[in-house]
Amino acid sequence: MKDFIVLDTEGKDLLKEIAVIDSQGKLIYEAFSQENLDNYDIKFNRKPLKEILNDFSQLSHNKLIIGHHISCDLKVLQNSYIKFGIDWVASDFNCSLELAKNCFPNFPSYSLEYLSKKLELKVNNSYFNSKKAHNARYDAQFTYQLYRKILAKKAMTSYTINPFGSNRVDNPFQDHVDLSSIYQDEYRILESIIEDIKYDKNHQSKGAIIIGEPGSGKTHLIMRLAKNRLKFNRLLFIRCPNNSQAVLYHIYSRILESFVHEVPGTKYSQIEHLLAHSFVKLISHNTFMNLNQKDLYIIECVKENSLDLYEKLGAEDSSKKIGYWQHIEKRTNEWWFNEYGLSGYAPQIIKGIVKFCSYQERKRKELVTRWLAAESLAKEDLELIGLEDWSEEISKEDFSLQAISVFSKLSLLDEPLIIVFDQLESLGLRPNETILFRFGEAVKEIFTHVPNSLIILNLFPDRWQQFQEKIDRAMIDRSSQHQIYLKSPNDQELKGILELRSQDEGIDLTELFTSEEIKDIVDQTSIRAMLNRASDYYRFKVNNIPLPEPINSNENKQNYQSFSLETRVIRIENQLSELQKLFKQLGGFFDNHESFIITNDVASPDIIPSVLESKKSTNSPSKVIKTEVIPTVIDIKDSPIINTIKDRLQEFLEKNKAILNQEYQKLQIISESDDIGKLMGILVAFKPVLNLEIDHLLLGNRKVPDHCLIEKDSKKVFIGFLHSDGAAFTSRIKNCNELVVTNKIIQFQLWRDARQTAISGKGGNNQIDMLNNSANGKFCIMEKEDRIQFELIYKVITDIQNRDLEIELEQALRFLLSEMTESWLIKTLL
Repeated sequence: MKDFIVLDTEGKDLLKEIAVIDSQGKLIYEAFSQENLDNYDIKFNRKPLKEILNDFSQLSHNKLIIGHHISCDLKVLQNSYIKFGIDWVASDFNCSLELAKNCFPNFPSYSLEYLSKKLELKVNNSYFNSKKAHNARYDAQFTYQLYRKILAKKAMTSYTINPFGSNRVDNPFQDHVDLSSIYQDEYRILESIIEDIKYDKNHQSKGAIIIGEPGSGKTHLIMRLAKNRLKFNRLLFIRCPNNSQAVLYHIYSRILESFVHEVPGTKYSQIEHLLAHSFVKLISHNTFMNLNQKDLYIIECVKENSLDLYEKLGAEDSSKKIGYWQHIEKRTNEWWFNEYGLSGYAPQIIKGIVKFCSYQERKRKELVTRWLAAESLAKEDLELIGLEDWSEEISKEDFSLQAISVFSKLSLLDEPLIIVFDQLESLGLRPNETILFRFGEAVKEIFTHVPNSLIILNLFPDRWQQFQEKIDRAMIDRSSQHQIYLKSPNDQELKGILELRSQDEGIDLTELFTSEEIKDIVDQTSIRAMLNRASDYYRFKVNNIPLPEPINSNENKQNYQSFSLETRVIRIENQLSELQKLFKQLGGFFDNHESFIITNDVASPDIIPSVLESKKSTNSPSKVIKTEVIPTVIDIKDSPIINTIKDRLQEFLEKNKAILNQEYQKLQIISESDDIGKLMGILVAFKPVLNLEIDHLLLGNRKVPDHCLIEKDSKKVFIGFLHSDGAAFTSRIKNCNELVVTNKIIQFQLWRDARQTAISGKGGNNQIDMLNNSANGKFCIMEKEDRIQFELIYKVITDIQNRDLEIELEQALRFLLSEMTESWLIKTLL
């Protein structure tokens, strides 16, 4: 873009005053003509007109000249140059008024004053003041702001994606712009720990705590680890557990989900990489078995690439391929028996791993994944994948620990595992103390039974302190062998992130923001806060959404960590509520006396009692304080701050809905324990807002579906989940139907995810009909939209608890109640 200057002149026929702003927004020239200046109070920058014209000729050389209604400025300059016989031609100029007409069509006016007010432009943090207009410097400064706004809008007309809108990494398998120079030393520490584990003769697992403030980039650092290490190591990502009765099962389920995640740049999942590398090493370097022709053929097939194990053993369902994969299963179990014996669930788990890797058909892979998660399957599904059903009496917690151990011991033939626990902040909340205790016990068990792993916990500094006080000391010592603190990057590094994000969308950062705006953006509390601020500027320039007040100083930064903007808004609302009560006490006093009006200077209603006391003692209306009227302060719910909060929540929901839509068809472990944990977390959050009571129903020692009983006013609703198949499904829905019959005042909802296999057995379908035909029960299929709405509500709550979404929880909940009225859960709660 050609270098430009912004010009404004004052004068009718000849120049009286001139101001010039450079492309960075700095005033580089201002002068007043001695010959044509009526105001003799001006003592500075008074110059002969000819000298001013010569100065401007030099300043404007080879520059694009911008002015508002520039034809008037050029006319004044031309007349002045002609008077002194100076040749001057403005060959390159543009008019911000005409540009604004194209950029912002259908405005009623394009005067500088109207545009500045309409677009909420600011100079020195102040809006346009008509009393200061028609001053060359003042008008030039606002013309500059207007021109920058036009440039930014034009630069972004071909882009619909806000380059700063995606300000957090939800999981390390996502792909975000990564400036590798930030936290590079911390990254090298993690890689060195992995190497230590690999070359340790005992392959003992090690722990690392990554400690950083909200938005500092903890998960982003893990994403970098995933990008660089997934070709060699298996990275397993575990979000916060939500059910104290199933912490180990939650951990294993998330590990299994990570294992079936495809490794970028290949068409194979992490579990397929693990088995291929492990098995090739197993038969190539064994000392306990005699190799036969099948072994030698496999070794020949994979000599260039272990992943050729999936390409060169025959066509799908061919007898040749089936025979080779049966041989792979046999050899793997022989290795396991030689190393660890055949006790526990290990042989079945190995069988399931081999089955998953042997199949290419998606349905079979999904069924084996569910089987590996210890789910009960229908008889026909078990026959399809060649596996036997688990006993209904299986302890999923014991099973989960054994399964994690099997995967880690297989990795001894491959590379160390990277097990990452993230989004753990909500464990520090009082309602989750039991989950926190069980989590500590679970991690301690993993350190004991799971070798060859780097176990990482991502935590805020205050949560790390809290964990040390509440969790078993042995677990703390093992998990914190390495403590990595993420410090705030410097301004240059933060600017580098902005530039990289802009370049990724093909946008020039200098066309997008002024140097002052960039300074404001990087002067934030964290990387995420900086991206939020950049996103606010982007929306302001593109969509004209009001820009929230900045938080710049170190003092503000410190206060910001303690009190968010939303917290201050809620306090103001409470103060106004108190003021309204006091006004009622005043009755008709103000009808007959001078008015008392609230201003921004009023911090609390404490002044009102003193006014009343003054009235009692003097009976003089003149004693009543009168201040400036600010109408918008009375109705704060229509204020830009509240609207900004709504915009942020709406944007959050839209963005995460899109992500959930993309993730919906991926292989996922859908379990009753996870869903009931999510429901419980939602209900606990809504409990004080809606005055809910939460309970459970029992049927002796018999197993009923995982559920919550919600009591609100006189209404009682049972919400349960039943995702199992086969005999487990039939027995539990049968028990649920008994509860329906004996609790007629309770409305029963039993939900099953639509992605689970349809119930085909006669007994199960009979029980479904019985539930649907009852007066107070319903069997509900959780379709895609139902699932996404459920997950969105849960994510809003947990992201606020994890301080990933900086909005007050109560405000967000009330927003959900008003905006998500079509959600099945919101309908139930209301």
